[in-house]
Amino acid sequence: MRYSYVIDGLSIRREIQIAMGQSSRFLKAGAVVLACTLLSASNGAPRTVSRGELPDILLVSVDTLRADHLSIYGYERKTSPRIDRLMAGGAIFDQARTVEPLTAPALVSMLTSMAPHEHGASRNGLRMRPGLPSLPKALEAAGYDTAAILGNWTLRDKLTHLGEHFQEYDLVLNRRRWFGLVRGEATAEDLNERTLAFLESRASAAEDRKPLFLWVHYTEPHAPYRLWRDDADSIGLPQNNLTKLDRYDSEIRFVDRQIGDLLDSLARGDHLQDPIVVFTSDHGESLGEHNYWGHGRNLYEPGLHIPMSITWQGHVKPMRLPAPALNTDLAPTLLSLAGLPVPERFSGYDWAPVLVGGGEQPLDRVTTYQAHKGAVISNHSSEMARQSGLLEVGRIEGPDKEVFRIGNNRRRLFNLSRDPQETRNLSSRREEPTESLVGWMESVYDSLLTFEDMPPETLDQASIEQLKSLGYVD
Repeated sequence: MRYSYVIDGLSIRREIQIAMGQSSRFLKAGAVVLACTLLSASNGAPRTVSRGELPDILLVSVDTLRADHLSIYGYERKTSPRIDRLMAGGAIFDQARTVEPLTAPALVSMLTSMAPHEHGASRNGLRMRPGLPSLPKALEAAGYDTAAILGNWTLRDKLTHLGEHFQEYDLVLNRRRWFGLVRGEATAEDLNERTLAFLESRASAAEDRKPLFLWVHYTEPHAPYRLWRDDADSIGLPQNNLTKLDRYDSEIRFVDRQIGDLLDSLARGDHLQDPIVVFTSDHGESLGEHNYWGHGRNLYEPGLHIPMSITWQGHVKPMRLPAPALNTDLAPTLLSLAGLPVPERFSGYDWAPVLVGGGEQPLDRVTTYQAHKGAVISNHSSEMARQSGLLEVGRIEGPDKEVFRIGNNRRRLFNLSRDPQETRNLSSRREEPTESLVGWMESVYDSLLTFEDMPPETLDQASIEQLKSLGYVD
């Protein structure tokens, strides 16, 4: 099979020959190294912050939560009082973004500090490359217990192989969230119940307490947006004729309340000692902007801009950070805060010197992004699924955001300071992408070519319908 991409008017016309089952002929030597160098790297500051006892780490992530629908980021509706309280106690990243606006790719990137074209899970349904370093693996090696309690269907271990990186990996599925129609994603209440049961069981079984890394991932406010009437009333939503946006906000208020309940339960118990608490989301959500509902298929800000904070009482002072941040920054930063070494292959920025030592923020940092097609759901060549799946690449430097749409060779250029809604494309219709963006795109393609076939789980029809109902399938 022959696959090619062409950018009109440029000197980089590339034709990629893809022979099914013969991908080793086209491996690009050093591609992963090249890709890493193009990603934003560490600031060169010391990688560790000395400390005696290892702290517990709680990572709370919420699916499909855009930053600008939280009160603490300026939203007019009071959707997030408990999240606001948590974030206000620590360092808030005002310009945090996900490297890809899809659940599995984004969360694998968060845990491996690698971009999707490096770890391989660039689309929902594609597994990550085996043997990669990760935050939970590094913590386990340092003596931590590691556990993940998750509510999103696409994080099934058979799809991602993320479970290999945790000692406990619990995906909670039932019929409650999807109105009883199919066995799908659990509600935030279900996740809280499972999380507290796990912690109680751990407390009763443990003879010598180990530090704990616990990751809890809530599904709300993922589509289909469910109306939570009590929560809708608490933020003044109308009784009738609610819009999709209204329902989305009611879901935020619901998961906010559930996160508050979890934090209250943890405070009453003795489960976590001096914890570092991280709050973030995997990606945002377009709510009709640019004639699009959902996420994953483009690199507009509603899908990229995510909330992110790190709270550690007595160690990280409350602050707001305007410098660019990525979800790939969390893994190296958390290891560094705990006084642990950071794997060399981690490409994210280490914020620990900024958070605890008053270091300078990387205000001139250049960040890069990618968008891929939807879920891979049937028998296929995973090589082809990766290599033919890239939709857009993007790059932000200062206020300038440049995006290139591969299918129609369309360049978009926005000044985010003057045009945060991205309504005025400053690029002429036939203007070529910059050499920097072309270099980034080439590094993504070159790295995707280094993957041999890693067959994923074959999905049954019921599973395919579940993915379709969530908007994961094109």
